[in-house]
This record gives sequence, C-alpha cells and structure tokens, in this order.
Amino acid sequence: MNRPLLGCIADDFTGASDLASNLVESGLVVVQCLGVPNSFDAIAGADAVVIALKTRSCHRDEAVRQSLSALESLQAMGARRFYFKYCSTFYSTDEGNIGPVAEALLEALKASQTIFCPAFPEYGRTVYQGHLFVGGKLLGESGMEHHPLTPMNDANLVRVLSQQTGLRVVSVPYGQIQGGYKPLQETMQVLQAAGKRFLIVDALSKEHLQTVAMACANMPLVTGSSGLAIELPDIYRALGLLSNERSIPRMPEVLGRTAILSGSCSQVTQEQVAVMQSRFPSFPLDVRQCVCGRDKVVSEAIDWSSKQNSDTPILIYSTAEANAVACHQLEFGREVAAAAIESTFAAIASRLVKECGVRRMIVAGGETSGAVVSSLGVRALRIGPRIATGVPWTESIDESPMAFALKSGNFGPPDFFQKAIDMLK
Repeated sequence: MNRPLLGCIADDFTGASDLASNLVESGLVVVQCLGVPNSFDAIAGADAVVIALKTRSCHRDEAVRQSLSALESLQAMGARRFYFKYCSTFYSTDEGNIGPVAEALLEALKASQTIFCPAFPEYGRTVYQGHLFVGGKLLGESGMEHHPLTPMNDANLVRVLSQQTGLRVVSVPYGQIQGGYKPLQETMQVLQAAGKRFLIVDALSKEHLQTVAMACANMPLVTGSSGLAIELPDIYRALGLLSNERSIPRMPEVLGRTAILSGSCSQVTQEQVAVMQSRFPSFPLDVRQCVCGRDKVVSEAIDWSSKQNSDTPILIYSTAEANAVACHQLEFGREVAAAAIESTFAAIASRLVKECGVRRMIVAGGETSGAVVSSLGVRALRIGPRIATGVPWTESIDESPMAFALKSGNFGPPDFFQKAIDMLK
C-alpha cells in the first residue's frame, strides 16, 4: 500500500470536502474519511487523507480528544506532513476550538511552531495586519456575526486566538510576506527563538499563499483554510516528497433519485434555495415542529417525497433568514434548535435512502452534512471533480456507493444546486 504523505484533520464535514477538493485540483489522489477510520483499506493509493470531524462547536476537551485520535490514525497510516483545516472565516467561540486543537496537535508532534492562515483570496477571504476580511469587510461586519452557532464579532485574529490558548500569538504582517519566502522563514525563526509559537500570517493574494506555503513546507504541522493547502502539493513535489504524476478525478457513477437537503441559513444558501424553489418541488421544515414533534415532521417529509416524480430532484430545507433563526434560538435555545434540525435531517436522509430510492444527495451546511452522512453510516469518500470552489462531487467507498456533494453554507453561486445536478447528467 502506498502511504499518504499528507494527513489532514478538518473540524467539520463540508470543510473537509472543501480541503479535499483543492488537493484533488492539485493533482492528488484524495480519500476523505468521515470520522476516525477503523481500518485503512479505503486509503490504499491515496496521496492525502482528510479526516472529517464534527469538532467546530463541541466542547473543547472533546474537540481535542477527537483531533488527537485522528492524528494518531494518520500517523499509523504513514503520513509525514499534517494539516489542521478550519473555516476561512475562523468560525470558533471564545473558548475554542481552533486554539486548543492546534496547541494539542503541536505538542503531540513535538513541533516548535505553526502558522494560522485562514486566507482564501479566490473566495474573498484575506488577512491584513492580522485582521480577517470577508469580501472586503471586516469579519465582524460581514454577516458572519449572525452565524447561528459560532457568531464572529472580532476580526482581530491575534485577539481571537489569544483567548483560546496560553501560547503566545503574534501577527506576521503583509510587509514580511511580500519580501519572499526566505526572509519570511528567517522571521519565523526569530519569532520561534523568542518563544512565539502561534503565527497569524497575512495573505492578500494567491502569490502570498505561495510564499507562505514555501516558507512552511517543512513544518510538521500547518493550519489554515483550504486556500493555503492547494499550494502545498507542488512544493512537496519539488522537494521530492510526491510523485510528479498528477491524478485526474472522475465523476461518481451512481444512479438513483437526487435529493437536496439544506440546513444552512447563510445568505448565500438562502439565494440558492430560492433559485431551486422556482424549479423543483420543495418541502420546508419548521424549526418549532422539529423541536416539538420530530417524528411527525420526518413522516410528513417522506410521505411528500414519495409522491414526487422519481426523475425530478427534490429539495427539503430549513434554511431561513437571520431574524427567523434568532427567534427560534430565543424560544428554544441555540443548541436545542440546532440539534433538532440536525436530527430531523439525519432521520429524513436515512428514510429517503431506504424508502424513496435516493442515491444522490446534495447537502448544504457543515452541521447538516455531518448529521446526514453519519446517519447513513458512510465512513469514507472518494473525491471527484469540483462543482464550485470548495465543493466536489464525491462517492462513498462501500458495496453500495452513493454520490454526495457536501457544501459549506457560504460556498457556491446562486445556481449551485442546478450546476451540481447537471454535472451528474
């Protein structure tokens, strides 16, 4: 078995698909494991393995425990470089979990320093003077302050990360990135000697990401969004760590009904849902009913689904505007409302497969995606071609494969769902 070079740990399922997609675009063979794998059969021949966890919003101790377990698994596979992937909007709470997980991984690897690079300029995420911008707006003024689970109100990443860890956090600003990778490496070494182990690096362009990637290519642990990860494979090839051959991804070869399950409430997903409502049958989920009578809601959704034309994609959604989400959170509590939606989608997904012949699923929202694939018992995905930035088609690796597109709430154009469906044709 060829051992993977790169072992990746992602803090949610759509983020894992985003990372895997970018690595595939770089010519790697990539397998995404959903949770820590029990065996290594599925990863044979992979250049990179991405372990998807649901650790973004759980208790920090549990996030650390799961992440260290994933690291041990990747080390057992033979991985020699490690990547901790989080969202390009740095989604986390004041307590974590980005800082605690990165600190635990750093100590486990006996590494002296790592970088934090959430920048993804292709998708409007940039870091300047240690501050994160989304589409030209400071993070806390970009709409991300309304996220239902991890609202982000502070764009100063040094301040955000310092609240989550006892390690010293410093910014490596634009001017030092602009100078090239060798001066950047020297700067990092000086900071390391001064005991500064967590570095927030600026990046405003793809060229900056290339500079950062070259400077940290020999680090055991790198952390960031998927924007930085796409630059690493060519550098690893130049160092002789990877073959120069580039893999070409193939589409899932899966027949069956198509269902779209949307739990994200981002503005982007709201627009995507609106487009699909005008084209295909749609079934809305009421959060109040999901909390108070989940089984009834699930049965109604399945009854409705079974009556639709089997050749027509169907849309089931809880996507709503920020005001409606806030009202539900106020009524039931943030965690209760979120758990109710996740469990409802999980139950619906399971019954869609068993009773309605669904074999292709497009899922919007990281928490929703995690709930859905977990309910179906999917353990590993082969990563296929990109539908849109950060979102590939994937195929489950088992005896009865299914096709999945797991989409982060903020990703994709307004017609994303239609594009995904058309690709499978």
